[in-house]
Amino acid sequence: MLTTHPFDTPDEFGDKLREECGVFGVSGAEGAAALVALGLHALQHRGQEAAGITSWDGHNFHTHRAMGHVAGNFDRDEVIRALAGTVACGHVRYSTTGETALRNVQPLYAELANGGFAIAHNGNISNAMHLRRELIRRGSIFQSTSDTETIIHLVATSGYRDLLDRFIDALKQVEGAYSLICMTPEGMIACRDPLGIRPLVMGKLEDSYIFASETVALDVVGASYVRDVEPGELVIVKDGELRSIRPFTAIAPRPCIFEWVYFSRPDSIAQDRSVYTVRKGIGAELAIESPVEADLVIPVPDSGVPAAIGYAQQSGIPFELGIIRSHYVGRTFIQPSAEVRRLGVKLKHNANRALIQGKRIILVDDSIVRGTTSLKIVEMMREAGAAEVHMRIASPPTTHSCFYGVDTPERSKLLAAKHNVAQMAEFIKADSLAFVSIDGLYRALGEAKRGEVLPRYCDACFTGDYPTDLTDHDEQASSQLALLDHPA
Repeated sequence: MLTTHPFDTPDEFGDKLREECGVFGVSGAEGAAALVALGLHALQHRGQEAAGITSWDGHNFHTHRAMGHVAGNFDRDEVIRALAGTVACGHVRYSTTGETALRNVQPLYAELANGGFAIAHNGNISNAMHLRRELIRRGSIFQSTSDTETIIHLVATSGYRDLLDRFIDALKQVEGAYSLICMTPEGMIACRDPLGIRPLVMGKLEDSYIFASETVALDVVGASYVRDVEPGELVIVKDGELRSIRPFTAIAPRPCIFEWVYFSRPDSIAQDRSVYTVRKGIGAELAIESPVEADLVIPVPDSGVPAAIGYAQQSGIPFELGIIRSHYVGRTFIQPSAEVRRLGVKLKHNANRALIQGKRIILVDDSIVRGTTSLKIVEMMREAGAAEVHMRIASPPTTHSCFYGVDTPERSKLLAAKHNVAQMAEFIKADSLAFVSIDGLYRALGEAKRGEVLPRYCDACFTGDYPTDLTDHDEQASSQLALLDHPA
């Protein structure tokens, strides 16, 4: 039987953290679905497994969901024409909860007592399984394995009469991260969890309101950025009128710090900061904290480019494109031999040999997860004749799993959870390895250092400081311990 290999995943080497989803919504625009399709194109990096759009024409909801990219599924006139209406929302997906299947592709839709209800979700509900078991016990019948469907059932079974009250009641029962765009006959609702872990921005296009995971999606449709949807805020749009409510107790926000490191596109603005500028700043901090004598600074494309520029500018070492990436290669098919798999890697990345030969180089990348990417890149540089290969990482060591909508391996598979930096350098076969410090990362974001009492961001993947309860994880751990104590 053929088995999968780390190289046979959608990213280059099966060794990248992946954001779970991206959402985009339009209220009050003719041809809303066409705008949503454009917005989803700009958010494709946030989810390449599946895409969906739901529209509302004032009488009926219309939905088209499909596996694969936005292109090919939503670039046909007949598909967009079938999504009639001036209100629409869409979703691009990676799966971190729920199987890879059409039934889990969002927006999810249900007929409730108050009418149709469609929901698109970016994030992860960390007590979804706990809630799901209770809902099933009470008679709920689930149609998907997605944590998002839990919210629909909580709305459906709420004791409140008004739909908005039912929705708020549902949200008060969930923990974790959520940025949601919901469509109902009573209007579009956009909201973020009280900690604001996952991003959501609001824009304006003439008389219509736009909501998106990133500002770059507003740019693509020609909308102007208005502001972020605030943590714990619900924004309701109906008939061109906008109102905002904050039904949750105010707490200090903890937005995901990895949005600036890797997830967001560099041409986006996050919390009034240029993502590109922040990433250059991280590279500069790296150069200050971990200098090394070398001839060239080389980014691991494409996510390492801004940090490498910052490192080069701060250190005075020339920046060069020593690795050339092909943008025309999709998923690497499963290969029967290790040698052929190794050659297949070069379909996506190839060393700029004439530049590298005999040089001492500094490779800059955004993160190390399992370590397989870094190992193969270092090997590639040595095969191209590099005299020395030093690795610099534009984030602290990833030591903990994420439970808020990021596809992170279990902790035992994270290289930094098991090894110190010297051991990691030996594993990837680099002459030296260094990560930006957690304080350096905060300095690049304009903070003096990480606050020991109230950090400004969710940085749990680096620190283990989770800002919410992790009910499902804790219950699973307790169950496993019980099995170990009382084996069958």
